[in-house]
Amino acid sequence: MGTKHGRPYKDQQDIERTLKGDMKAFSLLVDRYKHMVYTLAMRMLRNRELAEEVSQDTFIKAYRALAGFSGKSAFSTWLYKIAYNQCLDYLKKRQGSPEMMSPDPEILKHRSLVPEVESKMESDDLKAMVRQGMDALSPDDSLIITLYYLEEQSLDEISHIMGISTNTAKVRLHRSRQRLAEIMKPKVGYYKTHGYG
Repeated sequence: MGTKHGRPYKDQQDIERTLKGDMKAFSLLVDRYKHMVYTLAMRMLRNRELAEEVSQDTFIKAYRALAGFSGKSAFSTWLYKIAYNQCLDYLKKRQGSPEMMSPDPEILKHRSLVPEVESKMESDDLKAMVRQGMDALSPDDSLIITLYYLEEQSLDEISHIMGISTNTAKVRLHRSRQRLAEIMKPKVGYYKTHGYG
């Protein structure tokens, strides 16, 4: 049941302790996932205050619904689904123009997103380019890339979080990758032309 990080085992222990009234155990769950929940919220809302608000609401809702967590999916998948739905609710309520702010994505380090780009660039340059590229994507494109490449969620898990079929998740991921590659190509061309590559 454990992963290389042992998260599912730790999660289950903390869930059981929380359900028995141990709030310290729930604090451990919050600490374990607060960064990723916030990152997902920033991907969709692109507003720091709203992302913080959604993150808080996500954990409040998760706490209240914890007794109904069946364990059929990973706790992280269940939690990200709550966060995703909270973001959708905020977007519906605040349709118009929330102040756009620049997210602060981590460098893509576990799965190769655009290998032909990665092989030509230093990590700091790649990080800056990926940040610019992700900012230019739609919230859904940015989110699916974040889930797959940063949080290493499977296509099945992503389909559960976003409420779409696995095949649709696969198609969306492919299209999102293509869009990011298209955004990044001119930047790579500039990078090479000016003698950095």
